[in-house]
Amino acid sequence: MAHGDDGFAAALAAAAGYSQAWLDSLPHRRVGPGRNASELAAVFGGPLPEAGMPAAGVIDFLATQAEPGLMAMPSGRFFGWVIGGTLPAALASDWLVSAWDQNAGLRYATPATAAIEEAAGHWLLDLLGLPSTADVGFVTGATMANFTGMAAARWRLLADAGWDLDRDGLFGAPRIRCFVGRERHDTVDLGLRYLGLGKPTEVDADGQGRLLPAALDAALAGGTGPALVCLQAGNLHSGAFDPFAEAIAVARKHGAWVHIDGAFGLWAAAAPELQHLTRCYEEADSWGTDAHKTLNVPYDCGIAIVRDPSALRAAMGLHASYLVHDADGPGDPFEKVPELSRRARGVPVWAALKSLGREGVAAQVGGLAGAAAAIAEGMAALDGVEVLNDVAYTQVCLAFGDDDTTRAVTARIIEDGKVWMSGSRWRERDILRVSVSNWHTAGEDVGTAVEAVRSALAAVRNF
Repeated sequence: MAHGDDGFAAALAAAAGYSQAWLDSLPHRRVGPGRNASELAAVFGGPLPEAGMPAAGVIDFLATQAEPGLMAMPSGRFFGWVIGGTLPAALASDWLVSAWDQNAGLRYATPATAAIEEAAGHWLLDLLGLPSTADVGFVTGATMANFTGMAAARWRLLADAGWDLDRDGLFGAPRIRCFVGRERHDTVDLGLRYLGLGKPTEVDADGQGRLLPAALDAALAGGTGPALVCLQAGNLHSGAFDPFAEAIAVARKHGAWVHIDGAFGLWAAAAPELQHLTRCYEEADSWGTDAHKTLNVPYDCGIAIVRDPSALRAAMGLHASYLVHDADGPGDPFEKVPELSRRARGVPVWAALKSLGREGVAAQVGGLAGAAAAIAEGMAALDGVEVLNDVAYTQVCLAFGDDDTTRAVTARIIEDGKVWMSGSRWRERDILRVSVSNWHTAGEDVGTAVEAVRSALAAVRNF
């Protein structure tokens, strides 16, 4: 297609129109999708067309045919998993990232996106109260943020033990002992598996899922050699935070590297009324989070933060003769992430922070926690509803007597479609889990959530 025609203009205009229509539908549409993937496969599949279709026509087909299979995840009534919405500035800036089409790996080649991401990194460290000299890398999500932090840990621990990982690999290397809380997120184990570090040692946790420092001390004392301790900011079910001051002190006593998985909980440090949850977490060595959760930017935007830049760049970086480096800069973006080619995913983070400011981020994070508390209070007032966790952050766990009733209520809520809440299993019980992660969620949505649970429970009882 020639650059002089209107292919871009027509396609982008169509995309903008359909995008606005989708956003306008969120306050009133059913949350769950109306068609399943198997039904839609017939619409989008079949033989590859022999002839092409104009770009605007492709967008028309895509938007109209996909609409019945979309879940209203950006809705303020979506409480499933831990999934945020998208702020206006973050969404619009993400469109620019696609239009700019910059490969954001090299500072010399893409100075604008490099400068924007560097600024976003500095703002994040300041906002979260983390060391100003730490390195910040923008990765795909929380899984790769944890992987990246733990990769830096692996490199540093083995280097300190006298092992050249780059030259000799892992075969024959000193074994790194890995310790995790009993209720860590499974992606921590996945990152350890990616790194060839094997199955971690589980450390006992309390009733809310918080790792017990005394148990960690005993586990670390049970052996010798390099050690990696993974702590948690925001339990998947309870929202609880590990006791960082005590746990990090124990880890330091044994010479361990401390990584904190804060996929959605790291942001508590940005809200003054929640900062007690993250007390002393800045004393760790690395941190991982996901900006699409609590900060509410589009997907594909995890953040890896490492106190020791040399360890991170040794673990992630490479040198090749064809790459042109910016000799005056702080290093290239690709040295801090497990990718060479990538989109400028830090730009929406910059845009979100620029649009909110420090006060706005604090209000947003505090608002999510406040909505969770209001939901818990409303649920606790309903007959037959148990709130199982201490609601100190953004998670609420509910049960309705026996497991069969809880599963039936969960299914009824999903079928009804006014809200979306996901089922899970916690502390040997089936539960309904409410995760408040969307900046749109307000008082009306809280009331709708409580009423949806009350109605579903009544329907199950009367069935």
